[in-house]
Amino acid sequence: MGAVEPTPSLAPWATAEALGATGAELAAFQDEPLQMRSGAIGKNAFLHLGFEQRGGGTILADLDYRMPYRAQRALYCDPNLPDQAWVFVITTSGCVLQGDRLALEVALGPRARAHVTTQSATKIHAMDANYALQTQVITLADGSYLEFLPDPLIPHRRARLLSDTRISIAPTATLLYSEIIQPGRKHHHPDECFGATLISASVRAARLDGSALFSEKLVIEPGRRAMRQTGVMDSFDVFGNVVLLTPKDAADRIHDRVEADVDLQRGIAYGACRLPNDAGLIFKVLGRETAQVKTKVREFWAVAREEATGARLSPAFFWR
Repeated sequence: MGAVEPTPSLAPWATAEALGATGAELAAFQDEPLQMRSGAIGKNAFLHLGFEQRGGGTILADLDYRMPYRAQRALYCDPNLPDQAWVFVITTSGCVLQGDRLALEVALGPRARAHVTTQSATKIHAMDANYALQTQVITLADGSYLEFLPDPLIPHRRARLLSDTRISIAPTATLLYSEIIQPGRKHHHPDECFGATLISASVRAARLDGSALFSEKLVIEPGRRAMRQTGVMDSFDVFGNVVLLTPKDAADRIHDRVEADVDLQRGIAYGACRLPNDAGLIFKVLGRETAQVKTKVREFWAVAREEATGARLSPAFFWR
């Protein structure tokens, strides 16, 4: 049985344009850049990754892309999960610019195991017109397992980004989905820390039959709402958000093993709670530095992998 196909819809670029035209937070940014128009060739990226389980291992059975998105061959670099295919999402432009439209699709067939990450942090450059938009569609069939762990997002001063992630997952599948958002290039210039104009990130999950599991939306507008307040970022700079969709028995074991703490002296706060509809867990981290947040995300990843697959997390690669 082949890899599950994403739910049929409009073409990815048409979906992105429709989303951008109707997003309330983007209403003030519908102007076109003086340079290349939004969504033009070279600014309209698409990447489809389809994984299948074959012969006791997972292969990248389906690959389709349009620049500036790119992916190369699958790697098998984790000795503790030798059947898991690792794929690095590559952006040949090196950054995200105004008018960019990025569409990513990841589909796993039954019992496939994959790890999808990026080649480096995603840098969102300053913008004086329009916005950048990213859509992600993730589909997991029965018994599949996906670690979707991109490097951090770094929004530059005056950046504008809308990210929309839609997940369809079978009850027996597991997805570990992570996003880490930095405040900007805070060591580069004082105005870079929380200097973005708009960061809007939404995640929605459903079963393969369409029944809803949960939805979450984060809207960051530092110019309109102060970030340095209780209930927002307070004295912290970096935000980590990890969604774990997994069967309830695994979620219960993971929840029992995960600690929670707020340590203002060390500049770290973290904790997990349950998602509705027995969908799994959500784990959130706040830190003053990116390394602190990445460490806590990795600790949660280690527990989640062990309980979901029985395999321990291998030591971190020196380049990660």
